[in-house]
Parts: sequence; structure tokens; C-alpha cells
Amino acid sequence: MKITILTLFPEMYGDFLKTSIVARSIQRGLAEVEIVDIRDYAPGSYRHVDDSPFGGGAGMVLKCQPVLDCLDDVCTEGSWKVMMSAAGTPYTQQTAHRFAELDHLVLLCGHYEGIDARINNHVDELVSIGDYILTGGELASMVISDSVIRLLKGSIKAESTSEESFENGLLEYPQYTQPADYKGEKVPEILLSGHHEKIRLWRLKESLRLTRQKRPDLLVNRQFTDEEMKLLREIEAEEEHE
Repeated sequence: MKITILTLFPEMYGDFLKTSIVARSIQRGLAEVEIVDIRDYAPGSYRHVDDSPFGGGAGMVLKCQPVLDCLDDVCTEGSWKVMMSAAGTPYTQQTAHRFAELDHLVLLCGHYEGIDARINNHVDELVSIGDYILTGGELASMVISDSVIRLLKGSIKAESTSEESFENGLLEYPQYTQPADYKGEKVPEILLSGHHEKIRLWRLKESLRLTRQKRPDLLVNRQFTDEEMKLLREIEAEEEHE
């Protein structure tokens, strides 16, 4: 797939595109990431891309013309245009999966005090990565790009993503590695047993336990299996005896 990022600060992406899974996926031809400087579409020698807001107020607002000209130049009929915005729909793992199915994802990064509201009419959706404010959309676009690229077939082993947090609506179970005993802190014995079914049940139980403790909101509308209900009853009984 191709990801095109429209930004005022293309220099921010240098190291991002050279690291870890993102770099390997690009090298393997699984993903193409294009960084486009919005300033290239601003007229005049000074390349002004912002101006004062109508009605007064603090800060500067990103202008329509350079952004929309940039969108028109990079997009085709099949492009899906997403703007980073605090007013956007919260970004989730399900959204990442949806984006990973696209041929061309365009990410528009705002900056300054805001972005001319008329630009909203020229994108397909607004997305927010959290209830906080960043200086611009660049970091958000990196978060989205990373989460999408790692889902592309061949980027990483399929089993590496299938049991991650949020993939099945639960937080991931605790993970351990060598040594089995570190200064008295021991790995759970069940993980050393080699009994695959018991390990599977332990992992599911710990996923349920961790989700119940840290993110109970994820369980509110969950349709539990009989196996999960049995494990939840065991967790509740254990907590009563603590």
C-alpha cells in the first residue's frame, strides 16, 4: 500500500522511516511512504501557508489554498483522505485494520492554532489519537502509519499480531523470558510446563484478569464465551480469598 503524508515539517520523518518494521516494510516493497511538503504549494517567494483567523483570536490558521492544491495533486479516485484532528473519531486497532486494507492512505497534518474549516469538506474522515493537544499532526501521522504498516502481510509474523492487546478485545497476557528466576522473581510455573493447553488457558485467564483490572470498559459489551465466563468466575473467587 501507499501512505502519503502532507506536512509542513517533512524533516520530522527522516529517522521514523529508517527504523524497525517501517524501514523493513519499505525495503521489502510492502509499503511506500511519501512525504509531501505543503509549503511547496504556497505561492510567492515566502511560501506563506497561514494567516490570522477571521473574527480575531490567538494564533494562526492554516489556509485552504496550499492544502487543497496539495490534496488535488497527490490524490487519485481511490485515495482515502484522513485529517489529524482533535475533533476526529478516536483511533483504534479496528481503524488500523481498516486503513491497512486501503491501496492509498493520505494523512493530512494540521499545525498552528487550527486549520481552515472548509478543508474538512475535502477529506473523507477526521481522526484523533487521543484527548490531548499536540503542536501538529506529524506525531499522530507517525502513530497511524506505524500501526497500519505493521499489519501489512509480510511486515511481521501473523502470530505476532493475532494475540496483541485489542486484537481480540482484551489486553494481552503477561510475557516473560530468560532467566526463569531473576533475584527471586520467578516466571509462573505453568509457562515452563510445556503443556500447551494449560498455557493457553492461563494466558486467556490473565488477559481477562488484566483487562478487568486495567480496562474494564473493554468488557462492558463483550459477548463472553462459556470458557471465558468460567475463567472470570475463577478470577472472582481468587480475589475474594485474597
